[in-house]
Amino acid sequence: MKLVIVESPAKAKTIEKYLGPGHRVLASFGHIRDLPPKDGSVDPDNGFAMTWEAYADKSKQLKAITDEAKSADTLILATDPDREGEAISWHVKEVLAKKKALPQHVERVTFNAITKAAVTEAMARPRDLDHDLIDAYRARRALDYLVGFTLSPVLWRKLPGAKSAGRVQSVALRLIVDREREIELFRAQEYWSVTAQMEQDGVPFLARLVRHKGEKVDRLTIGNAGDAADAKAAVEAGRFTVASVETKPLTRNPPPPFTTSTLQQEAARKLGFSATHTMRLAQSLYEEGAITYMRTDGVQMDGSAISAARKAIADRYDAGYVPDKPRQYQTKAKNAQEAHEAIRPTDFGRDRVASGDHARLYDLIFKRALASQMASARLERTTVELLDATGQTGLRATGQVVLFPGFLALYEEGLDDAEDEDAKRLPRLSEGDAPAKIKIEAEQHFTQPPPRYSEASLVKKMEELGIGRPSTYASILQVLKDRDYVTLDKNRFTPCESGRLLTAFLERFFERYVSYDFTAGLEEELDDVSGGRAQWQAVLEAFWRDFKPKTAEVMEQKPSEVTQALDAFLAPFLFPEREEGGDPRECPACKLGKLALRGGKFGAFIACSNYPECKFTRKFGQPGSDGDLGATGPEVLGQHPETGQDIHRKSGRFGPYVEMGEAKEAKRASIPKDIPAEEFGLDWAVKLLDLPRTLGDHPETGKPITASIGRYGPYLAHDGKYARLQSTRDVFETGMNAAVVKLAEAAAGGGRARGGAAREPLRELGAHPRTGAEIKLMEGRYGAYVTDGSTNATLPKSVAPEALTLEEAAQLLDDRAAKAPAKGKKKAPARKAAPKKKAAPKKKAAPAKG
Repeated sequence: MKLVIVESPAKAKTIEKYLGPGHRVLASFGHIRDLPPKDGSVDPDNGFAMTWEAYADKSKQLKAITDEAKSADTLILATDPDREGEAISWHVKEVLAKKKALPQHVERVTFNAITKAAVTEAMARPRDLDHDLIDAYRARRALDYLVGFTLSPVLWRKLPGAKSAGRVQSVALRLIVDREREIELFRAQEYWSVTAQMEQDGVPFLARLVRHKGEKVDRLTIGNAGDAADAKAAVEAGRFTVASVETKPLTRNPPPPFTTSTLQQEAARKLGFSATHTMRLAQSLYEEGAITYMRTDGVQMDGSAISAARKAIADRYDAGYVPDKPRQYQTKAKNAQEAHEAIRPTDFGRDRVASGDHARLYDLIFKRALASQMASARLERTTVELLDATGQTGLRATGQVVLFPGFLALYEEGLDDAEDEDAKRLPRLSEGDAPAKIKIEAEQHFTQPPPRYSEASLVKKMEELGIGRPSTYASILQVLKDRDYVTLDKNRFTPCESGRLLTAFLERFFERYVSYDFTAGLEEELDDVSGGRAQWQAVLEAFWRDFKPKTAEVMEQKPSEVTQALDAFLAPFLFPEREEGGDPRECPACKLGKLALRGGKFGAFIACSNYPECKFTRKFGQPGSDGDLGATGPEVLGQHPETGQDIHRKSGRFGPYVEMGEAKEAKRASIPKDIPAEEFGLDWAVKLLDLPRTLGDHPETGKPITASIGRYGPYLAHDGKYARLQSTRDVFETGMNAAVVKLAEAAAGGGRARGGAAREPLRELGAHPRTGAEIKLMEGRYGAYVTDGSTNATLPKSVAPEALTLEEAAQLLDDRAAKAPAKGKKKAPARKAAPKKKAAPKKKAAPAKG
């Protein structure tokens, strides 16, 4: 008998069907062991020897694998075709060898798609374990462990309120913080544009001013209203004729099929999916045999897949949409272990798969892969120059016409930020034509700061810098969100106070280890290990030789010295120059003391040097504000427009809040953390104090729907039912239609969150294969769990929520249900409670005999 090991039950079920009799396929449920989270798991003084420990919740699965292995003559390790898959296979082999249950023959097989043809072909071509990949896994795991267990204690002792710091996550966080600094330093510049609405043969078009007083007009040339009015008057006074018409052909080639990175970016742009959600869906599609393996840097497709794509294009369109030669794309990935085939459908004859988000992602993958083999789009770009009679004032109109759509008939790549290019169609114009002027406009603009990173643009930037690898992007972003280092508002990352302070600490004391070049260089060294070009222990030794003394040096510093250094490092942010001049560190309360950074039990804050006489404090994330004005009393924001009462901004035990009225009649509202300090004023205070907000009556029940903020965040309420909202802004911006939908979705999800708000599922997995009940993945107080409405099962720590499959969830619920006492027996002990109490004296004697 041949024992085949894969990661998931869904994969096991499909593969066992393909292999037939003589094979037993079992799932490991992901990794079976890891470095225990305690000191000494990696020993740098002993060649970086590692102590591995099996996950406690994998004991049942390991026993099943061990029992089957004892009676098998061949072990076939068929885990995923990447570094993590190789590592899981290695762990399984090592554990079985220690248990003396390793079969005589051990084979490693990999396949890029879970189809009968791919699996059968892989089984016919087994290989040995790739020890270069395994060494790369061990090096990466040891690095992450050493950084975490060496640096985190330094943070806890020297930076109050700080959490742990990950090796790559810290660098990704620095990207977000650096962008925020750029935005803060940005100073908007005023400029004006002058445009003319024109018409030729009944067809309207737009022309913009490009020449004024004989000089070229660039974007920032016209900088004030006076110059704009002068330029507008010149256009209004002129009679414009066409001076030249230039037409240029333009060819656009299709983008290559998806890699892991480009899939995450495009799914974020077009579908609004997070990187984690995208990978969860892709994992499921892969295990269902719908797409090829989804963790890859490769952009090439298999020859048979290219042929199938070309045939599908010809069937769907015509021969003109099929290029003369198949398109070949080359990957830029240096690391061979990541350079698998691109992400594509396993069958180009299936243009639809699954439903919901799975179907939407599959549609994106299908269209991108098919478009990659289609003909180029042919366009024509036209530029028309118009001059007045003097030649001193000139206008320009641009337009674009698609002559042949090619791949654009099926797919067009999304953009992170809209382009300014005017691609509208122009009327037919010839030299000497004098189109009519309809309207002249002068419009004021201001230059904009660089945009905050979205998930798509951050992944793209990390890939450009060489930070992280395809299999790590989703988890890196998730960790930053889970640790509250960043918030995601309107799909853009903003650093939180803790994230900003952590980045400052690392830049000040560990600058080398959060530099982009160093991190990218280390990633390349790890790639060299996986490619057999470097020895893993030598890479670790070179890192540890400098890192360990640096952490010891920082640990020797007093917390006050660290705070003082951070105060100086962060001075431009914490104490920006005042517009009216003066010392930015002057205490706004006592006018005598100087403001400085201080560390407290709950994190960093700004305080006056004249303490305790002056108790002025300010939150870390409120640079330049007047803070909480501790000893001088609360700040009056203004009067409520309806009651006329003063509204005060105060600071209390649980943070800043607003108050209107006095004593028992006072009305208070906490100031939510997601309202930027610079935005908060009287308008926000009135809104918060007026909560709950009534949206209107529900169209079905006639009962009111309200929006408010509770202990667990913003929510909607209607007739005793609740639905969670994502942000404070949603409380005031959500309309009736959206509220009805959210309440309906929350009701369909079943159950309520703590505090009354309906808990929305993280993911709907589908119907239980044995009971038919709908299984949902939920977020609970102690972590993620699955439920079928009657049974709840907590996810083991070794199972990532984003990788959980339907079969795994069903098995967890079955195991939990089997352990639970029968419902009919639960009440029995209660009836016997009274007699047992009478026998209590006799029971006390029993322990004494031992």
